[in-house]
Amino acid sequence: MDFIDISTLFAAFCYLLATASILTKLFDSKGPNPIWVMLCACLAIVPHTLLTTDLLMSGSSINFSLPNVVTLVSVIITLSITATAIKYRLNLLQPAAYGFAGIWLLSSYFLPDAAHKPLTISEMAVISHITLSLIAYCVLVIACLYSFQVAYINMKLKSKNLAAVNHLPPLMLVERQLFGVLAVGTIALAATNLTGFVFLDGLFSGDNAHKTVLSISALVIYAVILWGHYQKGWRGHRVLTLTIVATVLLTLSYFGSRFVKEFIIR
Repeated sequence: MDFIDISTLFAAFCYLLATASILTKLFDSKGPNPIWVMLCACLAIVPHTLLTTDLLMSGSSINFSLPNVVTLVSVIITLSITATAIKYRLNLLQPAAYGFAGIWLLSSYFLPDAAHKPLTISEMAVISHITLSLIAYCVLVIACLYSFQVAYINMKLKSKNLAAVNHLPPLMLVERQLFGVLAVGTIALAATNLTGFVFLDGLFSGDNAHKTVLSISALVIYAVILWGHYQKGWRGHRVLTLTIVATVLLTLSYFGSRFVKEFIIR
């Protein structure tokens, strides 16, 4: 087994261990052990980050194949969630992020090598656009996770099941964080679309038209969510539903066609 194999399996094991540590103690009177969870997460993030760097960097080019992009997205999300968990209780967000990362790393271990299109480092405009789009996607996925947490806490409070939210942050705090993260992600996505129009050609060509339309559609929905919340007081299930729809559209915009091209039509 080489470095990539060992890093992949070790990180996956630690992520899944952190996930199990939270889920098995989620409704316990004492709750999950935050120090143990943080230790497992950090032990996973270090090899995960090294693995991502090794996969992406290839000489003077960057390998942006679909599996590598998913690996990069997952490490950014887990880093963000873990850093936030130092200050806030994220007992619902952490198992979602760590569980996905662990399952993905295990899955990627058995995936065949996918064709990739290397980008030379000199193509800074394209790389900057891709980096910005990945940041926007990661932030908006985190916002989607927050919307699930808001809906869950709200549902348990309405049913007066206080024990289920005993180890979760207050509803108003989580809701405020949700819309803060959503605003940052929406701005980043708007900047991504703008830089795409400025630096890239053929955004509405045959291969790229559907991705552009889906990305712009997602941007419009995210903007509507923010407008609805701050102008009309939208919250709860309406925000959750619209956030899921926008996140699905954004995911299809980037990963849908690439999955077909790299794994089905090879």
